[in-house]
Amino acid sequence: MGIALALLGAASAALFAGIGSAIGVGRAGQAAAGLVTEDPSQFSRALILQLLPGTQGIYGLLIAFIALSNIGLLGGQVDTGMSVGTGLMYLFACLPMAFVGLVSAMQQSKASVASIGLVAKRPDQFGKSMIFPAMVETYAILALLISILAINGIPR
Repeated sequence: MGIALALLGAASAALFAGIGSAIGVGRAGQAAAGLVTEDPSQFSRALILQLLPGTQGIYGLLIAFIALSNIGLLGGQVDTGMSVGTGLMYLFACLPMAFVGLVSAMQQSKASVASIGLVAKRPDQFGKSMIFPAMVETYAILALLISILAINGIPR
């Protein structure tokens, strides 16, 4: 049962952060397409702003890889006798990235959409427009760090 809980944690980090990123990149992509329709020269700026909500999916995948590696699934030495307590520790260690990744990617997409609107009206303000979605990114990075520290703190 412990190994199943650990796998649930790893899967949750990749799944929820990935869902948030997919939703976020999709929302921002709709706004980016509108901008590029009006001004094709803004493609690269719009693309950068669209990609920002995608980082949470990468962070979730990283947490899943770290957890899977620690429990031996990537090296072929699976700990089938893992205790329920240890499995719960892996599950809880992965949850910050899972939930913050989900929510922050969706919220970051809203900031990205607004920033794309800003670039549409004031292309010279692109540098400033990147700060708004980047502020949301801060919380995804904090969740990533907490999950990494928690996973690495689990005794083997």
